[in-house]
Formats: sequence, structure tokens, C-alpha cells
Amino acid sequence: MKTARAAKPGSQHLSLPSLPYFKERSHDIVQTIRQLVELESPSDVKQAVDRLGTILTGRFEELGGKVTVHRAEKYGNHLQAVFAGAQNFSPVLLLGHMDTVYPIGTISRMPCREAKGKLYGPGVLDMKSGIALMLAAIEGLLGQGKLPRRVTVLLVSDEEVGSPSSRKITESLAKQSSAVLVLEPAYGLHGAVKTSRKGVGEYTIRVTGKAAHSGLDFGKGQSAILELARQINAISNFVDPAHGLTVNVGVVRGGTKVNVVPGSAEALIDVRITRNADGARIDRRLRAIHPFNKKCCIEIRGGINRPPMERTAGVAALYKQAAKIAKDLGWTLQEASVGGGSDGNFTTALGIPTLDGLGGVGEGAHAEHEHVVISELPKRAALLARLIAEP
Repeated sequence: MKTARAAKPGSQHLSLPSLPYFKERSHDIVQTIRQLVELESPSDVKQAVDRLGTILTGRFEELGGKVTVHRAEKYGNHLQAVFAGAQNFSPVLLLGHMDTVYPIGTISRMPCREAKGKLYGPGVLDMKSGIALMLAAIEGLLGQGKLPRRVTVLLVSDEEVGSPSSRKITESLAKQSSAVLVLEPAYGLHGAVKTSRKGVGEYTIRVTGKAAHSGLDFGKGQSAILELARQINAISNFVDPAHGLTVNVGVVRGGTKVNVVPGSAEALIDVRITRNADGARIDRRLRAIHPFNKKCCIEIRGGINRPPMERTAGVAALYKQAAKIAKDLGWTLQEASVGGGSDGNFTTALGIPTLDGLGGVGEGAHAEHEHVVISELPKRAALLARLIAEP
């Protein structure tokens, strides 16, 4: 099985690190993941994310990367590292995020640990193993010679909360790249890459009625909660499973005290779409809502914040390339369509070929049993290295 390409004298061809090369360094990859996991980095604690960013800045600079820190006021700073490479091929963007969903202190009850060939810990799968794989693949390629093209790494700090401060940076760097490789976790234990994702929207419906004492002036009150309940029932009919459109009312708030007719209430709505056209359609339907009780007022806020990642021709071509590489390395690489969104949604919507789910293989993202399968790490590193080096 051929897993490396010898460099010709006087050429700029790159000798590729083999799968055995990464297997020999599996312990190092695990140790890097452990270090990153133990540096807790929830999206809403800027200081913690920036601490992790400082450590990663050092790691990328040690490899020769030119690091740019994109300052963010509310969220952690975003980290960009550029490796110049040769000019043989067009540039590639490696995309990921540093933030996790777990609050500070989680590591004390969910310590990073190895058990039965798996590495557990908060954020180990989503997606600190992906960051470690970036480092391993770049180091492996640099150890064999000069990179064949410019490689840009972007690690953002707010992906788990919708990427409000990083989206423009991601889109700008994607436009300068011929392809985007996203190191979000693979899908399932079979390690499928993600060639399509649903788009994501979040809306708030707020109802204003009229508060009144429920015993003395019940008839003068206009219940915002009752109106909201009727709206929630109506909204449930917007779901269209045949087209992959889901509308979920996930949070409901309202009222002040049990003996008061509620004067206000609100609900948070999660929307998932598979096609851009569905986003415009559901947006129109939500904004066309009118109150059942004409004495109540309704306000709709929000919108689609991540377009769907559709399986374009460019995405399909990247998957075909990755599948061929995996076959050369000795396994079958599957593809999957998933409901969750990522920053790869943004880059695909721009028309840039994007392949997602190139990170760790495991289960339990955002859950107490979150883990990666250690034996899969060398395979993912070898696949990433080949995708970088063989455009």
C-alpha cells in the first residue's frame, strides 16, 4: 500500500507522512488533546478562551506559522495561523473552533481520562481533538519538506453560540481559499465526513397582553400565556418532514405570579432547514403570525443565522477525493447529512468547496460521555495531511 510520495530532486513535490508515521505519534496527539481539554474554554468566558488561544498561538508559532489574533470584545479572540508553503497549488483553509458548551468547573466532575481505548472529557470530541489533528498533520507535512501551498488555520471562539463575532472573518478567509476543511467531529463511530448540514435559525415570539388580578379583575386581564399557547400549537403545523424542515419551541417563559393574569410571555423557537428556499419560506410564515386574541400584541424577532450546507458539486468532489485517499490508506470513508450546523455552512454558502467532519471519531458531543476513539486519531491525521498536500 503506497502512502507516501517521494520527492524528485529539484522539485517542490512533498513526501507525505504515512499512516504508520502518525500511529507512532498517537501518544503525542493524545497528550495534545488532553492539554487542550484541561484548558476549559466555554463560549461565554472570554478570559478562559483567550488563555487557550495563547497556548495555541505558541504551538502554531513553534511550527513556523504566522499568527494573527483577531480581537473580539464580548467573546474570546479568534486565532489565525498562516503557513506560507510553496505556490504549486491554490490555498486551503483549515477551520475549527476553540469554544465548548461546558461551564467552568466541569473538568472537576468530567476529568480527561483514558478508558478502553477511548479518551473522555468536556470538549474532547467537539472539537479539541480536531485542533490536535490540525497540529499533527501540519507538523507531519513540514517534517517532510515545504508545504505545497499556503495553509491557513482559523480557530474561532464563538461557534457554539452562532459565530456572531467571527462569521465575517471566516467568510473573508474562505474567499481567499480554494477549499475549506472543517475539523468538526466525524459523524458516528464509522467516522463519516459531513457533506451536508441543515441551516439553523432562532426566533423569539413575544406576546403582550394585559395583567390583572386573577381573583378581583379576571375579566379585565388578557392572558399572554394563553395567546402564546395557541400560537405554539399553530406553529407546530409549520413542520415539514418531507423537506427536512423542523420548527421546535424549546423554551417558554411567561407570567409573574400565580394570582396574576399574565401580561407577557415569550417562546424561543429553533428552526432547521435543508434548502435556502425553505429559510425564506419559514421566515415569511413566522413573521405573518397574527394574534388570535386581538387585544394581545405579538412581536417576532430573529432569523436564519446559518444557511444550510448543501451538497454542491464542489463538496461532492472534495468527498470523492477524501474517499480515494482513505481507500489508499486502507479503509472506506462514508459521508453523512446531519441536522446540526457549523461554520462550514457559511463557507459552502459562498460557493467554496467544503468538507466537514474531518475531526475526531467518537460519541457524546455536549454530553457527559463525550469521547474520542484513540485508534482512529492516526487515520484522521493521515487523511487530513493528504487532503492538504494533494489538492
